[in-house]
Amino acid sequence: MPAKIPSETTPISQQDFLPDGPSVAEALLAHYDRHARILPWRIAPGSDEQPNPYHIWLSEVMLQQTTVAAVAPYFTKFTVRWPTVEELAHADDADVMAAWAGLGYYARARNLIACARAVADGYGGQFPDNEEGLLALPGVGAYTAAAIAAIAFGRRAVVVDANVERVVSRLFAIDAPLPGSRPSIRAATDAITPDERAGDFAQAMMDMGAGICTVKAPQCLLCPLRGECAGHKLGQAEAYPVKPPKKEKPQREGTIWWLERDDGTVWLERRGEKRMLGGMLGFPGTAWDARASAQSGVQGGVQGGEPPAIGAWTAQNRTVEHVFTHFRLILRVERLVVSREQVAPAADGQWWPISRLSDAGLPTLFAKVAQMMTGRA
Repeated sequence: MPAKIPSETTPISQQDFLPDGPSVAEALLAHYDRHARILPWRIAPGSDEQPNPYHIWLSEVMLQQTTVAAVAPYFTKFTVRWPTVEELAHADDADVMAAWAGLGYYARARNLIACARAVADGYGGQFPDNEEGLLALPGVGAYTAAAIAAIAFGRRAVVVDANVERVVSRLFAIDAPLPGSRPSIRAATDAITPDERAGDFAQAMMDMGAGICTVKAPQCLLCPLRGECAGHKLGQAEAYPVKPPKKEKPQREGTIWWLERDDGTVWLERRGEKRMLGGMLGFPGTAWDARASAQSGVQGGVQGGEPPAIGAWTAQNRTVEHVFTHFRLILRVERLVVSREQVAPAADGQWWPISRLSDAGLPTLFAKVAQMMTGRA
């Protein structure tokens, strides 16, 4: 019998195309056993080795809205420097934030620190082995809890990330647009998730979305599920999932102040925890991270309307552009060179050697500023 899912928008004519849950799981797991991706946090199917919950948790946090290719070197760097969750819990916040620099979405790094300390202090260094317990940890949401429960502990859990969302939308030809279709997608995923090998099944679905059932030009001829896929049978797999029209990102503008001493150092400030890129080192500037226009100086409790020193600031002839999730940012850069006796600005920060800015752990936005000003990546 085909799996049944709740959907008010699925036409009657599509019902005959709905996949059979056990057949999907069997075909997908057989394909995974032969073609599973080799990833630094993953245990190969059929291995006697047990998954490391710390590795699974760390990788899942890093992978939120970030590609496997970008995450892999960061995962390796973190696990070499902090091999256990207890060692990460005892790390200095600034060291963790600097190690995270360039990976983006820095709230994840702050949650990472809080969660590691919660596990070390409240659970004796052992992660809870079920979704309910995992959801009680800082920064662990429904998807992450399900993924850890399934992959690290073998629990049956419904794991739906963007890749799984796409695969399941096509399997069931779910034609309601996102995000309203997500309850139907979750119900459909539940209908095909097996009781055994739920962790392998979740990872197999992720692999399918990453390598075969891709956003554009899905490779249906290579797909082990094409015989069960309603989207393929209808000849329109690429049409799913149905997405709403993209909205134009609003644009913000601001100014960065490059305060340089004649001893080859530049002033870096430690950004407040409640600001975007909070806890990271960066260059002082106007409050572009507030909701209002960054031209108005102090906004929403965020300071940054005045340069860090008095002098004849010189505007540079180029701007720095950066795209965040919800807005596009254009920054002008102004430079002032002062003597080595210059008193440090009244802010949490330090004079940093310009020749070693690559070691400062700057987030991508400020790394772009440094590259513009020094000509070095």
